[in-house]
Amino acid sequence: MIRSQLTLKSVRVRPVVVPLKRPIVSKVGLYQDWPLILIDLYTNEGVVGHSYLEPYLKQSMRYIVPAIEDLAEAAKGQPVAPFDGFRRGIGSLHLVGREGVSLIAVSGLDMAAWDALAKAAEMPLAVFLGGTVGPVPAYNSSGLWLTPPDKLAAEAAALVAEGGFTGLKLKLGRERLTDDLAAIAAVRDGAGPTVKLMCDFNQGLSLGDALVRCHALDDQGLYWFEEPITYDNIPGYVQLARELKTPVQLGENFYGPRLLYQAVLAGAGDYMMPDLMRIGGVSGWLRAAAITGAAGIPMSTHLYPEIAAHLMRVTDTAHWLEWQDWADPILSEPFQLKDGHLMVPDRPGQGIEWNEKSVARFAQ
Repeated sequence: MIRSQLTLKSVRVRPVVVPLKRPIVSKVGLYQDWPLILIDLYTNEGVVGHSYLEPYLKQSMRYIVPAIEDLAEAAKGQPVAPFDGFRRGIGSLHLVGREGVSLIAVSGLDMAAWDALAKAAEMPLAVFLGGTVGPVPAYNSSGLWLTPPDKLAAEAAALVAEGGFTGLKLKLGRERLTDDLAAIAAVRDGAGPTVKLMCDFNQGLSLGDALVRCHALDDQGLYWFEEPITYDNIPGYVQLARELKTPVQLGENFYGPRLLYQAVLAGAGDYMMPDLMRIGGVSGWLRAAAITGAAGIPMSTHLYPEIAAHLMRVTDTAHWLEWQDWADPILSEPFQLKDGHLMVPDRPGQGIEWNEKSVARFAQ
């Protein structure tokens, strides 16, 4: 039976920390394991929506969890209507700011609400939004960190083999240019000459250093330069995008569609890649996709491959899905990979359910 209306009853929010197969070594830190916040949105009609957040820092969960609980308590008894919930949630937090923890909490609830609505309609989220299920082109972003270049060839080969990938993400921004060049050469040796290399600096360079380094790497045939400088230095990105031959990618740190809109207007990047936790969940993504679609800018994803894959199926300028297996330990049935594509399953909602034994094991 398809339900036309759901009402929010309560939420359960659980922090977990899962081990990483390959520790993260980047400009933003060293991570041996990965924090996740699991959100279960309960409705009076018995439908439960799921979502999760990846807040990077374990200690941040102590602030984000109560923010989600407070927003849900304020919305108790209200219809599960994500666009209304987004406006209501952000509006209630104007006095403490529209970005940071405020928007993260709103985003987590938003994704769970969309999952519940699609489940109530007995449709996969992609179908509920007017699209279809199927494959989404993906690149593997689960390794190739700022580790010694002599270890990267074997790792690159293993990453390609994990799903027949035709694209890999490599971290750059080492102290010496020669080390970045050695890393690129090693990855190409291990992955093969036809695999695309998406390269990420994790905002690790000043504008001056970025101009020097990126110009020096501009003839390496890299697929994109991602976030060489701090995400909000829009004039700096305009200069980089104007001067470099290699496309410039940014957007994972944009809080809400408005900042993405400003970056698009300024010509700050060739590609955009919103993050669901920051852009505003599914509702924020749909608004951002309308902006990039109107501008003709290819749009990729950042983290959350299961949820993002559904959205790529309905995004006009869908580009690449970033794939990691970091949430797999707590999922009852991870999505399948085939020939470099993530397969969106024909399951109601986003298609994710928790492995409760693993959740109990990794609970904080």
